[in-house]
Formats: sequence, C-alpha cells, structure tokens
Amino acid sequence: MLSIANKVIVKHAVTKIRYGDVLLTYGSSLAVEMILLHAHELGKQFRVVIVDSRPKLRGQQLLRRLVEKGLNCTYTHINAVSYIMHEVSRVFLGAESILSNGTVYSRVGTASVAMVAHASRVPVIVCCEAYKFHERVQLDSICSNELGDPDAISSVQGRVDVNHLDGWSDIENLQLLNLIYDAMPSDYVSMIVTDYGMVPPTSVPVIVREYGREQVWL
Repeated sequence: MLSIANKVIVKHAVTKIRYGDVLLTYGSSLAVEMILLHAHELGKQFRVVIVDSRPKLRGQQLLRRLVEKGLNCTYTHINAVSYIMHEVSRVFLGAESILSNGTVYSRVGTASVAMVAHASRVPVIVCCEAYKFHERVQLDSICSNELGDPDAISSVQGRVDVNHLDGWSDIENLQLLNLIYDAMPSDYVSMIVTDYGMVPPTSVPVIVREYGREQVWL
C-alpha cells in the first residue's frame, strides 16, 4: 500500500518520463518501482534498464515484478553500467537518506552509477520521502557506515568452483570489507523528487528545517 508521500512523489516524477525514454535504475527502490508502474499504466512507452550487484541482487526481484506487469526491461550488472549508459535518457534512484549537504546515502554502488551518469551527461533523479532527510553532514562512506556479513562476498552463490577465499578468516593479514551503503555527492544529483515537490540538492537544508517545524507542531 502506497503512503501519501509516495503518491506525491509518483505524481511529480512521472512527468519526467517521456515517450521512448530509456530509464535506468539500480537495485530495488519502492518509490522508483511505483513511478515506473504508474507511467506504464498511463500508457507511456519506455524501456527500463535495471542495474544490479552482488551479494544481494535485489534488482532481480524488481525485474521479476516489472516484467510480470508487462514492462520492457533490460537487466545487467554494475560492471557493465558504463557500456549501457550511452543508451539511457534518465537515471531514477532511491535513497536511504539525504543529508543536509545534499549527499545521498543509499545502497553501496549507487554513487558509482550516478558518477557514470554524470560523466555521460545523463540526468540523475533521486526519489526520496521527506522523513528520510537528515540534518547530519557526511562527506564519505567510511567515517560512518554499516558492515555486512563478510562471508557474503567471499563466495558466489551457485558456483562451488569459485572457492579462492575459502578459509579467509584464518588468515591474519586479510580482512573482507562488505559495506552496506555509500555516499553520493550532490554534484551527481540533477533533481530530488520528494513529497515537497521537485527540488535541487541545494534546497535540502530548507526541507530539513521545514519538516522539523512540522514535526514540532504535530
């Protein structure tokens, strides 16, 4: 069931999808999924490129749902993003949080996708609810992050022959780093679509302030 915030985001973001567009997204975002489905229901003709990465491969779940609804989709992994980006009209990304300096905190790999899009002059549109905006400032993804299970990146599911890192925990001078999130600089973001409307990254502090005031009155 869609929240009011998601409904407003969908209403605004769908206006940015035009006939014949090739839209790229990374992983799986509920807001982006709802935007794509609503645009399809409106009869807009477009193609979706879903970029994914190990170990979670959440893009496969999104791919399955979109294909079942009849959307034209292409699926690839993040190592091919620079190749596929030349075909893309717009990039739609979700976010776990947006910080007051415009940094987008999202699933690891998101910043890489946005960087390639920026270099290819492809607009990057971030879809995020206002309650995820935070007054905190962060410049990189190392000073504060979450660590995932290192065993998740030491093997490849379904490939027993890929066993080069078996027993890695017994090696004293080896550590596996499985970061969950990364920090995308605001320079890579063309527009943020939120329940307050469509705003540039420079307007994030205003939304943080106004949303904070609303919560006080509530």
